[in-house]
Amino acid sequence: MKLILASASPRRLQLLQRIGAEPDQVDPADIDESPARGELPRDYAVRMAREKAEAVCARHPGNIVLGADTVVAAGRRILPKAETADEAERCLKLLSGRRHRVYSTVTVIDSDGTARHRLSSTIVAFKPLSRQEIETYLSTGEWEGKAGGYAIQGRAEAWVRFLSGSHSGVIGLPLFETRALLESAGYDLG
Repeated sequence: MKLILASASPRRLQLLQRIGAEPDQVDPADIDESPARGELPRDYAVRMAREKAEAVCARHPGNIVLGADTVVAAGRRILPKAETADEAERCLKLLSGRRHRVYSTVTVIDSDGTARHRLSSTIVAFKPLSRQEIETYLSTGEWEGKAGGYAIQGRAEAWVRFLSGSHSGVIGLPLFETRALLESAGYDLG
């Protein structure tokens, strides 16, 4: 029985290693990650983790598959995984000086095909950001491919004036929930 990680995220792999889980294979799901019209951020995060795990499970039956997704939301608005500096800048201006939620969902499908899900909801508040702070951050490239245009494990962590929930969930994988799901699937964490 192998552990398959349905994600190409190096952060998720590092987080798994922190709890003693070493995937035997990394096999990104490569699915359409477009939100459905009117889909709420929480529902979107749950659906994405489930669909990623299901897509990869179909390729690796009889193994344990872990899928995950992290969504940054400002109210009911799902913020993108920033692909351009302009997109990241729009996200950071929106998040400046306000609270937002980060939903991080994990789905684990065990060797019998039973799927279990856990959702972590974290409230994060940024200090008001100056134009210079945003420009400097954009020049680092840390924002690339990150939900909401920031990486809390990097320079953006200095902007966090309040956090209630899972720090690892904001990075990309809530470790408490992940550990519980892996153990319930029969994966030995040592």
